[in-house]
Amino acid sequence: MTLTEVAVGIAILVGLAGIIVPVLPGSILVLGAIVAWALEVGGTTAWIVVAVATTFLVVGTVVKYLIPGRQMKAEGIPNSTLWIGALFAIVGFFVVPVVGMLVGFVAGVYVAERQRVGADDAWPSTKSALKAVGISILIELAAALLATGTWIVGVVVT
Repeated sequence: MTLTEVAVGIAILVGLAGIIVPVLPGSILVLGAIVAWALEVGGTTAWIVVAVATTFLVVGTVVKYLIPGRQMKAEGIPNSTLWIGALFAIVGFFVVPVVGMLVGFVAGVYVAERQRVGADDAWPSTKSALKAVGISILIELAAALLATGTWIVGVVVT
């Protein structure tokens, strides 16, 4: 195993962590690391790995917005709820170390839904929105893991 492969592996792990804890652009880091590896290794196999990994990540990105978006639309939850959750997450990130982003997001979604549907229906609506976000994260993670697996096969083959 070369130093490049170790560095790329670490960058991919950071990208995967960035998907689970959305502080870093996870899929972009995974793809960037794989492209860096292909530039270093060169050859047809390396670029086929990049093409397959890119396909997984692009399809995953499209699907991560389509499926949860449909679910939220079916439940009547507007996109503005997620935007308010994101705003609270940013504030939470700076106010409460480590868990502030997650706490802020949940609080923001709850506040938006409480204002939209009232106190009695806010928590069920919030749970639905959080479930959709969780599904989105799992879809992106699955795509990134498939891209990572493709890279691992590429490393073994080259």
